Amino acid sequence: MIHWCGTGLSSIPGLRRLIEAGHDVMVWNRTETKAREAVGDLTNRILAFAPEAVESAVQEGDVIVSMLPGDWHVMLAEIAIKKKAHFVSSSYISPEMRGLDAKAKEAGVALVNEVGLDPGIDHLMAHDLVAAYRASGAFDPANEISFLSYCGGVPKEANAFRYKFSWAPVGVLKALRSPSRSIRHFEELNVQRPWDALTRYDAPLDPPESFEVYPNRDSLPFIEQYEFGQDWKVKDFVRGTLRLNGWSEAWKDIFAEVETADDARLAQMASDLLAENKYEEGEPDRVVLCVTLKAEKAGETVWHKTWVMDAWGDARGSAMARLVSMPVSWAIEAVLNREIKRGVSAAPSDPKLVTRWLGGVESLAQRMMRVDEAG
Repeated sequence: MIHWCGTGLSSIPGLRRLIEAGHDVMVWNRTETKAREAVGDLTNRILAFAPEAVESAVQEGDVIVSMLPGDWHVMLAEIAIKKKAHFVSSSYISPEMRGLDAKAKEAGVALVNEVGLDPGIDHLMAHDLVAAYRASGAFDPANEISFLSYCGGVPKEANAFRYKFSWAPVGVLKALRSPSRSIRHFEELNVQRPWDALTRYDAPLDPPESFEVYPNRDSLPFIEQYEFGQDWKVKDFVRGTLRLNGWSEAWKDIFAEVETADDARLAQMASDLLAENKYEEGEPDRVVLCVTLKAEKAGETVWHKTWVMDAWGDARGSAMARLVSMPVSWAIEAVLNREIKRGVSAAPSDPKLVTRWLGGVESLAQRMMRVDEAG
């Protein structure tokens, strides 16, 4: 059985897909009424979420899915290990989650994370590019390597604020206070706040389009995760966030206050911003994701490919919701089919799964392609 915990905005398409495909799904949500509004037309198997209730219901071989706030993930993963069940989440692997690896392997269960949009689809694209580069005639450990990955949810029709909220506004504001670590021109770049590292990125869309971008979190651990050679000469390595041009100007007053605001003030700011900049019923959102790998030798580009994805809300609902939750649903099926190794892991590098899942992503996005930018 699949125990799907959380029916927020980004959860629904993947959850509905699993139920419609005939999987045995129990839906858990803190507010039963909201869950029934989301999937009540498909199932009556909806219960009020409580960790002890989930623990009582879970059986060996089941899958616990956490689409709840990050504070719940480790607790639910520990329940999964205790009951010899598996665990799936779209969120980043925290140090506490990483620390469960040995216990998960001993229990023979998989704790799969980072299988949403970003992190998730971006990982698949990165693995595909690295594999293609390694297999190419241009491959040479002496080449200088540049890797960039930028993702952003933006309004399809730009507003004055240059942004609309598709997830928790408090989370958006708190993310602005997070430092980042990346590599620029062979040197480690440490930045305390996003607005101190804003640059421009020209995306190879059709027609071409430029965005404001900034590094996000700590990029450096992903060098190993993406299976770069230890002897590779890494010139640039950045995983970052993408915003519409004009975003930094529109948000300058937010930047000035968010750094020192306490939790109460942040909550008030978030409430006010959401009231002024929320998506209207049926209004399309937009998600842009670009992942690029470039190799240079003696100042000349010898290999350069970029995955480009442009998706927007349509009759299927929001782009953000389907791009986060549908990969989660594929990961659940892969776990049930024993296609993912035991222990703690992120989105897979297995070429078979990468190819299959990227094919699925292509059906979710209006435009997606791997562009050859060399020459």
